Amino acid sequence: MIPVSVSMLPMLFAPQSLRGRSAVVIDVLRASTTITHALAHGASAVIPTEQVEQAWAVAKELPAEDRLLGGERESLTIEGFDLDNSPFSYTPVRVTGKTVIFTTTNGTYALQKCSHAQRILIGSFTNLSSIVETLINFRHPVHLVCAGTNRQLTAEDILFAGAVTDRLLTEGDGQFELHSVESQMAVDFYRSHRIGTEAFHAAMFESLGGTNLRKLGLDADIKRAMEVDRFSIVPEWNPTLNRITISSDE
Repeated sequence: MIPVSVSMLPMLFAPQSLRGRSAVVIDVLRASTTITHALAHGASAVIPTEQVEQAWAVAKELPAEDRLLGGERESLTIEGFDLDNSPFSYTPVRVTGKTVIFTTTNGTYALQKCSHAQRILIGSFTNLSSIVETLINFRHPVHLVCAGTNRQLTAEDILFAGAVTDRLLTEGDGQFELHSVESQMAVDFYRSHRIGTEAFHAAMFESLGGTNLRKLGLDADIKRAMEVDRFSIVPEWNPTLNRITISSDE
């Protein structure tokens, strides 16, 4: 049997424990969703950094015409950056052929915590089915990592972890099994807030991440993040090269 584990925050597991596993980094509002949009719309790669200063340092190494700086701090645009963290900003006209240097409050931290995993994927509702299909094809132990919001649990990430786990259990030919209390909790939460229900909508908008965005008038970003299977790509991070590109194994 193939175990499926969930960590509801990135500080709740030891990075070395991911060796030999497929990790899925989940920051539904909004890094995972935005990275997926960027690559689906033609960006050549996304370079994640934890700190703003690191992003500027990477930018200096690339021709200005070939790169864009994107991301946020506390959901707001970083001074001097080209793009914020809204998926709507990463249009084909803006990002095609560009390398996006990207830093966010929660998502890029969670990504760095997964650097020891065998494969590191980026998951959102906008590419849910592709994530599930890729994990089934990989046949590695699965670890779903929720980024949270400001180091606190947030419902949208747990919902997505539960949705992936539920699909693995029902579509994985009986090969996958729950391997942690958190994975059972995520599945139970998802099954009571399934995609398309009023409970799902309420959970997304009333979550910690959703509440922060609503305060800024960014309801449209939440709605976009709820669009299931808008894309059929799987972003994958290569920590050696520090590049997120479209997985060749999807």
